[in-house]
Amino acid sequence: MPVRNIGIFAHVDAGKTTLSEQLLLRSGAIRQAGSVDLGTAHTDDLPVERRRGISVKATCVSLNWRGDRLQLIDTPGHTDFSAEIERSFWALDAAVLVVDAFQGVQPQTEALFRTLKEQKLPFLFFLNKTDREGADPDRTLRQIRKRLTGEAVPLWDPEEMTEQVCGMDDGLTEQYLEGNLPEAGTIQKLLISMTRQGRAHPALYGSALRGQGTEELLDAVVTYLPEADTGEKELCGVAFAAAQDRLMGRGLWVRLFGGRMENRMPLELPAGTDPLTGETVTVQRKITQIRDASGQDLGALEAGDVGMVFGLGDAEIGTVFGRADLLPRNMQPGHFRTPLMTVQVIPENPEERQRTREACELLSLEDPLLHAGYEKNSGEIQLQIMGKVQLEILQEMLETRFGLKVHFGDPTVIYRETMRERATGFVAYTMPKPCWAVLEFDMEPGLRGSGVTYASVVPGKDIMPRYQHQVEQALPQALSQGRLGWQVTDIRITLTGGNHHLIHTHPLDFIVATPMAIQDGLRRGGSVLLEPILEIRFVMPADCIGRVMSDVQMMRGEITDTEADEEMVTLTALVPVATSMDYPAVFASVTGGKGSMNTALHSYRECPPGQGTTARRRGVDPLDTAKYILAARSALEGNIYD
Repeated sequence: MPVRNIGIFAHVDAGKTTLSEQLLLRSGAIRQAGSVDLGTAHTDDLPVERRRGISVKATCVSLNWRGDRLQLIDTPGHTDFSAEIERSFWALDAAVLVVDAFQGVQPQTEALFRTLKEQKLPFLFFLNKTDREGADPDRTLRQIRKRLTGEAVPLWDPEEMTEQVCGMDDGLTEQYLEGNLPEAGTIQKLLISMTRQGRAHPALYGSALRGQGTEELLDAVVTYLPEADTGEKELCGVAFAAAQDRLMGRGLWVRLFGGRMENRMPLELPAGTDPLTGETVTVQRKITQIRDASGQDLGALEAGDVGMVFGLGDAEIGTVFGRADLLPRNMQPGHFRTPLMTVQVIPENPEERQRTREACELLSLEDPLLHAGYEKNSGEIQLQIMGKVQLEILQEMLETRFGLKVHFGDPTVIYRETMRERATGFVAYTMPKPCWAVLEFDMEPGLRGSGVTYASVVPGKDIMPRYQHQVEQALPQALSQGRLGWQVTDIRITLTGGNHHLIHTHPLDFIVATPMAIQDGLRRGGSVLLEPILEIRFVMPADCIGRVMSDVQMMRGEITDTEADEEMVTLTALVPVATSMDYPAVFASVTGGKGSMNTALHSYRECPPGQGTTARRRGVDPLDTAKYILAARSALEGNIYD
């Protein structure tokens, strides 16, 4: 049976979960459609999702349609859960992008569209809520063509469909202009080919709430969207989500691109890097059970399948099984959106601090972008978050799932820092014996957005290649905190000098020495605090624009574009995160709930004088040499080097 793994994406409240319910119902997979409002949706299985009526986790459900098996991945719509949305892309062959035919193209619709194009995933448009008074699929299609792409092809209008397909094919354009219309079968074959190449996007409309247009959508999915590629024989798969089962414990949703997984099969999983050799350290785990989307024991996963795999211990989301070079596209977390705020997690019962820490670390395994951290000296537990809605959900999950009552400190913006001017970083780590690692770095500021660039001009006779590898391996840790306490970025580092000693150099000395030399260079060069800048797109009634423009200026922002579209105005602005954290509630009040705003990280810019804040250093400062050497040696001896 052909398999298609299809993601359903939409701006929040566009009706994507209701659509998933109708697709299950129309295919016979369920007898009665669930309701988001009543908390009975089959794709919202977490208690917090049922109570709040929003999707928090990606969920996989399966149905059969006309001889094909469709595995639907229903995703969250709210931008606070962008990490979950992003990971869903990893599992897909194609997608359906749902657009509200009343509200039209909304900011999150644009972000999802851009990501689908970047990931080169074929997709269809489904214009939903056409039963609502004032909904207009033709108007929405015009908006899609204006704001997103001119490649949207309406399946409800055969004449326009023919005209557009012919206009997209050089061989048919002249024939069409001469009045020689191709046959309908020719047009459909060409549209199928264009859709699978990502050159065209068929559009349908209907009402998920009423079940209108849903069977036509299922037909379009099996007609226009590609099947999963099942030809690869070597093992290749990725874990894209996690879930808890009352009996089986932690399970990972896995998309298999090649090879086979089966019950009781042993797997070698990555468990870090050997600091001596740089080679990947592995740990063996044995699969205990593989389930399909309905919870049935599959026994095995074949290429093209999606299933829940148990027995993999604490393997992280994003773990690649088998050959990573066979993955079809980029699967690195944080590509779609990264956290810009951090909060302290405070248990109401101080005696439950350890349990709270363990729960946060477990949640961080399921969502690596949470970056759960623990400060030994203060006992603080920190999480990185996307926004305040996510914070409310985390609070509820900690209580319902782990029985922990917590509250959170005020969110703090995650700043970055860079060097102010070029400088040399030097260390001679030769005491207390046995040790010997001498390093000299040339360090200078880089262009904004350039990240960290590293090179070495030191010959192997001065510093052996394996020691130079250790220097490069230690850089991320050395730059994780600068002199202002934030991650260092936009910097160029060149290893220009140094030496090892044939007798006194200990195997891990260069890992210990690198942070000392780097921090020495940062101290000499001075630090610049960088603040995150959001690109915010406001969509609002025209009579609200004056107030919003004034608010943008008050938030130290700048307006980059305005665009009027019938009754609504779109305003694009660059605004610091620090001044805009609470603005969504203000904006909702200003627009009477009729506006929408979408945010994306635009860049990091130098903080104005008096703005921003430093961060407290975690661990021992490498410039506090005696304490740092003792702490670093103890960590390495205990095999806890991170």
